Amino acid sequence: MSSGRAPRRRSTLLAATAVAGVLTLSACSGDGGQAGGGGNTNFVTGSGGISTVAKGERTDAPKLDGATLDGTSLDIADYKGKVVVLNFWGSWCGPCRAEAKHFQKVSKETEDQGVQFVGINTRDPKKSLAVSFEEDFGVTYPSIYDPTGKLLLRFPKGTLNPQAIPSTVVVDRDGKLAARTLAALDAEKLRKMIDPLIAEK
Repeated sequence: MSSGRAPRRRSTLLAATAVAGVLTLSACSGDGGQAGGGGNTNFVTGSGGISTVAKGERTDAPKLDGATLDGTSLDIADYKGKVVVLNFWGSWCGPCRAEAKHFQKVSKETEDQGVQFVGINTRDPKKSLAVSFEEDFGVTYPSIYDPTGKLLLRFPKGTLNPQAIPSTVVVDRDGKLAARTLAALDAEKLRKMIDPLIAEK
C-alpha cells in the first residue's frame, strides 16, 4: 500500500465516523418516543414525540442547499415565506418506506396552503437507489442528494437537529426551526405537526 493512500483512507474513515455519530441515537427507528430537549434548548417534546419551539424563541434554520436527485440546484432559503417540511430519509430505511406515501399525500393536500416539502436523502451510496425509492412511492417533491450526511451536521447542537433517519424538521415562514420529530409519521401525525404552523400569521 502506498503512503499516499493511508492518510486518504484515514480522513474518509473519520468523516464517516462523524456522520455515523450524528445518527447513532435512534437511527432508522420506528418510534422516537420522548426525544428530550434537556438543558437550555427552548423546545418542548410532546407525548407524540414531536418537539416544538414557541414562535418568539425559534432559531434560524442552517443553510441547506445542494443538488437534487434530478440534478437541479435547490436552496431551502428560496422557500422563505412558506412552511418547509424537511424529511431526512434513506432508501435502506424501513420506517422511511412506511412513511413515504403519507408524506406524498400531505404534500399534495397542503401545497395550496403555502407548504413546501423537501426530502434530504442521506447515506445512499448510489443515487439510483434513491431515485428508485421516489419512483416506487410516487414522491413528486424534490429531494437533495446528501450521501455523506453533511447537511445533518449543519444543524447546531441543542436546536431541533435531526438525530436519526427518518427525522422530520419543519421550518416556519420566517425561515426558523419550529418543530421536529425523530419518528416515522403517518398522515394524521404529520398534519398535527404542520397545521399549527400553517395557521400562524
